[in-house]
Amino acid sequence: MPAVVAEICRYPVKGLNAEPLERVALTPGHEIPGDRRFAIAHGSTDFDPAAPEAVNQVGLFRLVREERLAQLRVRFESDSGILTIERGGRPVVHAKAAEPLGRTLIGQFLGGFLGDHARGAPKLLDAGDRTFSDTPRERYVSLLNLSSLHDVERVARTPVDARRFRANFLIEGLPAWAEEHWVGKEVTLGKVRLRVAEPIDRCAATNVNLETAKRDMNIPLLLRRAFRHIHMGVYAEVLDGGEVAVGDPVTAPVEDD
Repeated sequence: MPAVVAEICRYPVKGLNAEPLERVALTPGHEIPGDRRFAIAHGSTDFDPAAPEAVNQVGLFRLVREERLAQLRVRFESDSGILTIERGGRPVVHAKAAEPLGRTLIGQFLGGFLGDHARGAPKLLDAGDRTFSDTPRERYVSLLNLSSLHDVERVARTPVDARRFRANFLIEGLPAWAEEHWVGKEVTLGKVRLRVAEPIDRCAATNVNLETAKRDMNIPLLLRRAFRHIHMGVYAEVLDGGEVAVGDPVTAPVEDD
């Protein structure tokens, strides 16, 4: 079957679940608009809005340490700046995260939700047009080859939720592990041209089941034992901008290129 974009996801709040998108407009040298724009921080965390990429990651709530974050679902309306957080299928807070008052309201909810796990009252940080991604100084999008995931499922002998890997673009129709040979080469999603920068090393955050908010697998260990690496997916830089939609064709290099 031809390779296509199967899903598009963004993560408005670092550590929280994916927000599915049908289409997205990409700009050269930038991530998906609104991706990891917000982060949940301990009250004691220093933050300079002029340099959000400099924030100490230890001061942020991340899924790798706080599996309870998987209980929350999030939606972000880019035009209005409104962020909605749901728990158990019900909205629990709905506020303008792009404004200080809205972030205060969201922080009050998070204070009750996170309880004594927080060092000081939790607060929602806004990176504005920047990002709290794991590569804040390199503004990438991430790609996940679903055939590689299926190979992991084969070894694990159980289904593995693609959302564990928090990728922006899920691709189907390619050979398993084809992405291992893409570094330094170009991939196109629809008419958007990308250059693959590096593979993504996976950490213990992938061990969390996003439905149960429990740790029920050891993904990095499984990858290392079965495949002798801890990669799943790749980071890529947008070279030529444009719109990408679910179902768009994907063109990628073959191993012999």
